[in-house]
Amino acid sequence: MSSAATVSAPPLAASAASTAKPMPAQIGKYRILGRLGDGATSEVFLGFDDFQGRNVAIKRVRASTAADPVDGHYSERFFAAEAALVGKLQHPNVVQIFDAVPDPAEPYLVMEYVAGGTLRPFCRADQLLSLELVVEIGFKCAMALGYVYRQGLIHRDVKPANLLTVLTNGQITDVKITDFGSVLNLGSDVTQIHRVGSLAYMSPEQLDGGTLDCRADIYSLGAVLYHLIAGRPLFDAQVQSAMMHQIYNVKPAPLAGIRAGVTEALDNVIQKALAKKPGDRYSDWGEFAQALSALVTTQQVPRGQFQGVLDSERFTLLRTLEFFANFGDVELWEVVHRAKWQRFHFGHALFRKGEEGNTFHIMAQGEVEVFRDGKKVAQLGAGTSVGEMAYLAPSAELKKHSTDVIITEPTTTISFTPETLLQLSPNCRHLFHDSFIKVLVRRLHSAHEQLAHPRRIL
Repeated sequence: MSSAATVSAPPLAASAASTAKPMPAQIGKYRILGRLGDGATSEVFLGFDDFQGRNVAIKRVRASTAADPVDGHYSERFFAAEAALVGKLQHPNVVQIFDAVPDPAEPYLVMEYVAGGTLRPFCRADQLLSLELVVEIGFKCAMALGYVYRQGLIHRDVKPANLLTVLTNGQITDVKITDFGSVLNLGSDVTQIHRVGSLAYMSPEQLDGGTLDCRADIYSLGAVLYHLIAGRPLFDAQVQSAMMHQIYNVKPAPLAGIRAGVTEALDNVIQKALAKKPGDRYSDWGEFAQALSALVTTQQVPRGQFQGVLDSERFTLLRTLEFFANFGDVELWEVVHRAKWQRFHFGHALFRKGEEGNTFHIMAQGEVEVFRDGKKVAQLGAGTSVGEMAYLAPSAELKKHSTDVIITEPTTTISFTPETLLQLSPNCRHLFHDSFIKVLVRRLHSAHEQLAHPRRIL
């Protein structure tokens, strides 16, 4: 834990947003395409980066704020906190910060543009998300905040407005964490602001301004999930002192009595995250994520519109496979999102001898048998790969399969082609090649043993 100095933030109540100025045509090198939002101290625009050929979100501090002797001081601190993270956070569920320009009049940040909204609208009782989706969102946020914490950071302002939704055909399919202005950098010696965040989602120890660890953000995410499930905040009061009293002393109302479909198991997971004492919460993000994932795998949340395999289920499944043993969380998320997941029934021919192949399969579940000229030569189960020899082959002739691979138990595979593999990050591709080498070495060893001791092997 760093001993970085802290200074007190202004009162927790937010001031009203000032009247927006006319939209600029250009900010720095970025063409402005539209306005995304306005806040009390900053405004957010949709811009276009001509050099990279992509849309970006630009958060610019208002000139009036930057010039104010009090607000300008805190705004400068918040800007510096995010500017220090330029290019450093690389996770599929964290908004990337591309650039920070410390303009003396109106400093601005350039970030990844997420074409969706925030989770704020779904905190209303008439716009609630399915319980299945809320748990899925919670799992992804827990995994992402775990990544953030491993970088030595505590977000300190986890709330619905800082969780952006990714839409596919109008449906929420992903979530990204944004706004690191309140972040506590445990590895920094720079003076940092304490007692920041949004009161409705703030842990008791964060209110005290004391030493924090990941459990403060675990509480905040628990409060967000409670709000999304219940359609009302964890605590509510007209004045700050009354709200603070509730945060310190009042036990949250059981979710099971607020909304139909909430099981005791779901309520228990959220309530544990919301324990008053940090020691009574989940010890780390991995434990919280596993608890959320288990709600899905043990069917403790009703399946809603998705019915199919959720990302959290796929991620958890990959974690159990030997092929992916050395993959980190970020690389596993790449596999979840880039791979083609397929189910095959008994008797299906995954490959036929003589066929040219450029796809390899990693078996997540099930079993296949391998036949050469009608003779069974191998039986492979979950965690093994098939087709990688044809995939890796340097010539078209060698890409032809030399065996028949037949499904003997209902099987789920994770497959890639050369084109989809190229969409992965260099580190993820390196891990794939590392795993391929291990698979090939094991098979060479097995072939050697069979030649040396045919009776023992057969």
